Amino acid sequence: MSGADGHTAPFGSGDGTRAVRAGLPEPVKHEPTLPGPVFAAHYHLPGEVTGPYGYGRDDNPTWTLLERAIGELEAPGQDDVETLVFASGMAAISSVLFSQLRAGDTAVVPDDCYQAMPLVRAQLEAYGIEVRTAPTAGDAALDVLDGAKLLWIETPSNPGLDVCDIRRLAEAAHARGALVAVDNTLATPLGQRPLELGADFSVASGTKQLTGHGDVLLGYVTGRDAEAMAAVRRWRKIAGAIAGPMEAWLAHRSIATLQLRVERQDATALVLAEALRERSEVSGLRYPGLPDDPSHKVASRQMRRYGCVVSFTLPTRARAERFLDALRLVDDATSFGGVRSTAERRARWGGDDVPEGFIRFSVGAEDPEDLVADVLRALDESAH
Repeated sequence: MSGADGHTAPFGSGDGTRAVRAGLPEPVKHEPTLPGPVFAAHYHLPGEVTGPYGYGRDDNPTWTLLERAIGELEAPGQDDVETLVFASGMAAISSVLFSQLRAGDTAVVPDDCYQAMPLVRAQLEAYGIEVRTAPTAGDAALDVLDGAKLLWIETPSNPGLDVCDIRRLAEAAHARGALVAVDNTLATPLGQRPLELGADFSVASGTKQLTGHGDVLLGYVTGRDAEAMAAVRRWRKIAGAIAGPMEAWLAHRSIATLQLRVERQDATALVLAEALRERSEVSGLRYPGLPDDPSHKVASRQMRRYGCVVSFTLPTRARAERFLDALRLVDDATSFGGVRSTAERRARWGGDDVPEGFIRFSVGAEDPEDLVADVLRALDESAH
């Protein structure tokens, strides 16, 4: 994977090696391994406008290193892939949708995805773009693809954790002349590589497990088609939805531990799901890593890891709130993917078609025995 300067990192094949080394520049004597953030609104630019850096809204050396790192994770060894970072996941999502679609076009999006998407849908429709929706499960988007310009996929879906077949949908969409974008936030590049499965764009919020510490707002788009990515880059410049250099540096620093965090969090998520399966008050338990989960078969074909999010439903809103209040090792907070476990009663926000007692649980890096014990104790206490 070559960066903007032609640098190619000498990687082994392991995810841990790749994450630790991703995006690093060639070593320079007396310089840090990962250079500090470059804070610059403008750069010295005498004479003709040449070179990569002229103005801070267009490019930044700290972004360049992070973009290279993410690209090396999303599409290892592929030199024809470009990554662009953004100020947030929603900025990244918007950049794809609004750079690729025009009035009169049709987009297909999931009806069970991240709850901010209805806001995007309303804006697309205001611009004269038709928006069709379909559930994630069962590859239902196949039924509404005809005439579409862009298919948006979120798999696993948030918060319901349904999974669709990326390769099958991408082949069908391309046969109809549509582009395909996959929201890869929940899986991360260590769990799933959408471009290898046929997608045109892999889009994600770096706020979640990619950076994993709950202290960075970030998004990115990775794609292979140069013309499509040029449009995404142009949208970033026009909208000004740029990542700050400190956020970009923190994200790059955090990626070094991605494999370690993912291994612990995803393994513990399976242990927690198995424990919850034994509880009579728990219904609607979903985790793609469970062999009997409705999504397991498809997920196992395209995912290398199943993510850190488990969802389930408790009998009532009151029971769910007592459960959350009783937890000691788990923060009652939105978002997911951090090293500290979080959980929330998702229906409190509105917008998601979930029961009042539905819990989205994000598994952190705590010791599995401690976390499971805390959850089981909280379930017992919340019964009264």
